[in-house]
Parts: sequence; C-alpha cells; structure tokens
Amino acid sequence: MTPLEALRQSLPEFAKDIRLNIGSVLVSDSGTELTPTQKWGSAISAAVACRNLQLLRAVEVHAAQYVDETVGAAARRAAALMGITNVYYRAVHMSGDEALSQLPAGLRMTGLIQHGVPQADFELFGLAASVIKGCEGCIKAHVRSAKEHGVRTENVQAVLKIAAVLHCTAKVLESLPHTDELQPADASGGA
Repeated sequence: MTPLEALRQSLPEFAKDIRLNIGSVLVSDSGTELTPTQKWGSAISAAVACRNLQLLRAVEVHAAQYVDETVGAAARRAAALMGITNVYYRAVHMSGDEALSQLPAGLRMTGLIQHGVPQADFELFGLAASVIKGCEGCIKAHVRSAKEHGVRTENVQAVLKIAAVLHCTAKVLESLPHTDELQPADASGGA
C-alpha cells in the first residue's frame, strides 16, 4: 500500500467524501485530461502550499511513480514562489491603492521562468499553490497564462479539484490526534 493510499484509508468516517475524492482526483488514472506531469506537479505544489508534511510526503512518494525529480523540483519551486507572490499581490490588491499596484514588485522571482518544465505545466503548478493560498489576482494570472500556453478549461478545473481535495485533506489530518502510523478507517476498506 502506498503512503497516499494509507493516508486515504486512514481518514475517519466523517471524511468519507474526502477519501473518495482523493481516489477519483488523484489515485485514479481516469477522469482527467492532465498529463502525469501536470497532475502530479500540481499535486506536489498544492501539498507544499498546504503545509502538511504527512500529506506532502504521501503525495511525493506516489508522484515518484509517474514523474521525475525535475518535475518535483519545479513543483516545489512554484509553491515556494507563490509563497512570495500570493502574499505580495494579495496585499497590493486588498490595499485598493492604484499607485501601489503600478509599482514593480522588485522581488527576485527568476524561478518563474527558469524551472525545467513546459511553461503551461508550471502555470498549473503555480495555480495549484495559489488556490490554496487564496490569491485572486494570482489565480486569474495563472489561468490566463495557462490558457495562453494551450491549457484547456477542463485541465484548469482538474487542477482546482486537486488543490481543493488536498487542502481539505490537510485540514482533516490537522484535526486528528497525531499518530505515527496510519490506520485504515475501518476493516472493510471504507473506500
């Protein structure tokens, strides 16, 4: 059993829908038009943004079956950079100060273009992290740029689902008493 499957099965009965959504959105190979790079890079980026080490480890171990370290590094880079952009641009937007919004950020972000994966994929990784962090301007920018690079609306929706499911999974895990070993939710498998 992979760590992601163990994590999924460990979720309590009140999170049954989350268990099912992890299965359909992440574990299943059907129902998405994302490439493995897009799917697992977005999942890694979202998991980093969720700040739950148990979830991140499970996602990264599972993702290693489908993508190489270049994708994992690009996904982590996207999440790290969104840590800067999501806070900065959300604050600028919330300030309502037009003059402030016209100033250049002046923050180092060369990783936005130097990451080793196709730009369309990197935009989806950035989108996944931005959804977790809730930056409206960044979400809009990543969706626009992803579409300019040939990403379809259905692919964008798939990334939104991945981010939503991982975010909720992290919150459920945080609500549970800490255990070193994951245990299945019930003896029947409770999928």
